[in-house]
Amino acid sequence: MERDATGTGTDPPVAALIDHETGIIELTVNGHWDRRLSAAAYRTAQKCLAEHPAGLAIDLLGLHDPRSASAPVWMTVAAQGGRLQPPVPVVACVPPATRLAGRLDRLGARAHLSLFSTVGLARTAITSHRPTTSQVRLQLPPVPASVAHARQIVSAACAEWHMEAVRPRALLVVSELVANAVLHVGGPIDVVISHRGTLRRAATRGATSLHLAVYDKDVRMPPPSGSGMGLRLVSVASQAWGVLPARDGKVVWAILRETARPNEVTR
Repeated sequence: MERDATGTGTDPPVAALIDHETGIIELTVNGHWDRRLSAAAYRTAQKCLAEHPAGLAIDLLGLHDPRSASAPVWMTVAAQGGRLQPPVPVVACVPPATRLAGRLDRLGARAHLSLFSTVGLARTAITSHRPTTSQVRLQLPPVPASVAHARQIVSAACAEWHMEAVRPRALLVVSELVANAVLHVGGPIDVVISHRGTLRRAATRGATSLHLAVYDKDVRMPPPSGSGMGLRLVSVASQAWGVLPARDGKVVWAILRETARPNEVTR
């Protein structure tokens, strides 16, 4: 998923950025609220939720919305995050004592969408209240042997979490993502393997998915639509995948579900 720039100026009206350490996405919306900005903000929020982040912090401190017309959009995004498994906490940064803050409060934001005056407070709230997720993190050097190392760790994680059904596809996906980073970046590579859903015993059946994320220090985005052979394989093997800017580079992610149709590409 790329930064969304729907206007002119130094800062794009809508921008999404993932925090490498916490997995929280910050969605910033600036400018005058109108139909065009509404469409761009909602579309980008959907892409953020598709990545199934640890949390989504919506920064509205630079939004000019004197009629509070944007309130239903933020309530809808919060409700959508709450329906995911596991739920994605969605919070908003809104200037206090504004018409938008008042309308959100009347719509029930206290129960569904926590409001904060700064982005820092929003991040802290998400970090302190998010549920624990089974996760494996490793840092790899930019050498070909890192591909085999990543495959070993993914295989072990699938066995530990009783996710043998997704293991073949997971090995293919992590191989392609790490190999691309080794070939094109030439710097340290962070791999994050996460279990999404309820952990279960081998004899218990239930919906679950594997989330793979590869962080690198290169801010350049892959070609659009996954035009490279490796990314086409990732598209076929996963249910959803995408690219998101990070503070010091980017992350390429993929979600593999045990019971779902593939090829839901999110850019």
